[in-house]
Amino acid sequence: MAYEHILFDVADGVATLTINRPERMNALHIGVIAEMIDAVDKIRDGLVDARVLVMTGTGRAFCSGADLAGGGAGGGGGGSGPVDAGKVLETHFNPLLERLFALPVPFVTAVNGAAAGAGCSYALAGDIVVAGKSAYFLQAFVNIGLVPDVGSTWMLPRLAGKARAQAMMMLGERIPAETAAEWGMIYKAVDDAELMATVGAIAAKLAKGPTRSYALIRQGIRDSLDKTLTEALMVERRNQLHAGRTADFGEGVMAFLQKRPAAFSGK
Repeated sequence: MAYEHILFDVADGVATLTINRPERMNALHIGVIAEMIDAVDKIRDGLVDARVLVMTGTGRAFCSGADLAGGGAGGGGGGSGPVDAGKVLETHFNPLLERLFALPVPFVTAVNGAAAGAGCSYALAGDIVVAGKSAYFLQAFVNIGLVPDVGSTWMLPRLAGKARAQAMMMLGERIPAETAAEWGMIYKAVDDAELMATVGAIAAKLAKGPTRSYALIRQGIRDSLDKTLTEALMVERRNQLHAGRTADFGEGVMAFLQKRPAAFSGK
């Protein structure tokens, strides 16, 4: 697939997906989502040599959410009669989110500027979320008479707690990056000028790490959020079985014994 709305490149094991509609603050419609799914599938299917995915946006926004003018929210109302604003979620937005969660490699988001609506969800879906200090997170759905979607009602209470998540959704207020960091929604907020260098260093480290262990860690955390302690212990035990059978585990132990940095292969 030729990309019109995103930039996608892979270098040194790091895949970078950049939403590239700066004139629309990187708003999403089905064409954008289709390209993002295609890029993510290339990583999932091993068609590119990527051991980590970084997602960001061009210009002054990470992503401003669904492109209402472009039919991103099911066509909108505006007197045109009832529409199924959830259909595009089922066909495009949600499948992308589930693909991001199911990736076999770490997923890092570099949040520059606005992360609103669906853009807020994709930003917070990162395993490690770093935001520039001018960035903000916004659940804007209530402002147009809709409800939070693309996993917001699942993610935000787990990240920020019920009270903050519910107020964020019902009041439609911007949450600055530094506040998001204080609330535990994101890993850290950094000066805007340092955002991509900070994320680049993180991605480079992950690209040289034990890729299969990372996959088990990210899946294990999500599994444990919905399980009892006993069930979580069973998930950890199962994942440790798989991790212990990887070549990276053998290399990690050998490097520890030899007092040298490990040279992980991702296998």
